[in-house]
Amino acid sequence: MTDATTHLWDDTVLPFQLDASDIRGRVARLDGVLEDVLSQHDYPAQIEALVAEMALLTALIGQTIKLRWKLSLQVRGDGPARLLATDYYGPTAEGEPARIRAWASFDAPRMEEMMQAGAQPFDLVGKGYFAILIDQGKGMTPYQGITPLAGGSLSACAETYFAQSEQIPTRFALAYGRSQSPGDDTWWRAGGVMLQHMPKASPFAKDGATGEGGLLTAADILDEDAGENWRRANILLDTTEELELIGPSVAPTDLLLRLFHDEGPRVFDPQPVRFGCSCSADKVRQSLSIYSAKDIAHMTTEDGRVTADCQFCGAHYEFDPATLGFEATDAPGDAPDAD
Repeated sequence: MTDATTHLWDDTVLPFQLDASDIRGRVARLDGVLEDVLSQHDYPAQIEALVAEMALLTALIGQTIKLRWKLSLQVRGDGPARLLATDYYGPTAEGEPARIRAWASFDAPRMEEMMQAGAQPFDLVGKGYFAILIDQGKGMTPYQGITPLAGGSLSACAETYFAQSEQIPTRFALAYGRSQSPGDDTWWRAGGVMLQHMPKASPFAKDGATGEGGLLTAADILDEDAGENWRRANILLDTTEELELIGPSVAPTDLLLRLFHDEGPRVFDPQPVRFGCSCSADKVRQSLSIYSAKDIAHMTTEDGRVTADCQFCGAHYEFDPATLGFEATDAPGDAPDAD
């Protein structure tokens, strides 16, 4: 890669506000985070693209929420890309990075058949739903919002979710892919901009919805003045080029000035983002605590161990079956359980 200054904005999310348009937003750049996420699995290129888009959406959405613990995005479909799941963990202290992890489940033979027929990555998802789940930690009631998949891309599904479930006009402009500098290996880079019209106390709503499948769009929930501001900001965002989004030669602050200099852009402190997983032996034990000794016996391998692998980071755990379940006869040993 090139010098550190060039990559100053990598793995950050920069919040901003357009004072003249009553619009807030985020600019995200993912470099090492995305490389770490995708290196945990040997995904086909099409699945890598879907996971990259999900991770970028997660970074942008997660930073907009006053999060005490975890935000999750899930896309479930009836196509060969059965599940795309991401988690965003809020910073544990001032100045600490947020953490992201991501994972995909897919049917390789079905996917290969569809790709040979000319399918694009999003086609592999099929029909299903887009969900956002917010867990603010122990003692708090989790939130879950779900909308049907619509719009032809994961970012369009997220836009539909915010219009339909939150009645907040939202727009994403994303770019992602493998990059290479002269003499270097290829690595993943991603960048994007998220715009949201600030919600009002009493949202405006037209009669009926104009989106795909009868779902709401931004135009359905904005009055005339707000709609004009929203259209102007979107026209400006449409002039963005992929290399400006991904970087690293154009800083997010420079991009905002080029796009929105007449809209009064105001930036706030950037949020660093890192790859991180919350799995642990204790959490695996807890998940198995609902099973009887008979159930645990069915999970035990021929060599007398119960094993579990983290789908997000690949950590491998092995347990003595006598220490598992609500009928456990032995206490957990002192030896580590993960490889």
